[in-house]
Amino acid sequence: MLNPEDLSRTEIENLIDEYVVGRNAERDRRILKRRLIDGLTYERLAEEFDLSTVHVKTIVKKRQEKLFKRLG
Repeated sequence: MLNPEDLSRTEIENLIDEYVVGRNAERDRRILKRRLIDGLTYERLAEEFDLSTVHVKTIVKKRQEKLFKRLG
C-alpha cells in the first residue's frame, strides 16, 4: 500500500486533487490535505471546518481509503 511518508508534499497534493472528486470535493480535498500533509488532529479539523469530529473522521477515512485503493 502507498505510504504518504514516501511522497513529497506536492505529490500528495496532486494525487488528492486528481482523485478526490464528487460532492463536497473541494472541502474534502482541503480536509485530507490538512490531515495527511499538515498532520492536523481530527478535533482541530472539526473546528477549522465547522464540522463534528465524527464527520471529519468519516470524511478522512472514506476519502483516504478511496485514494489509496486507486493508487494500489
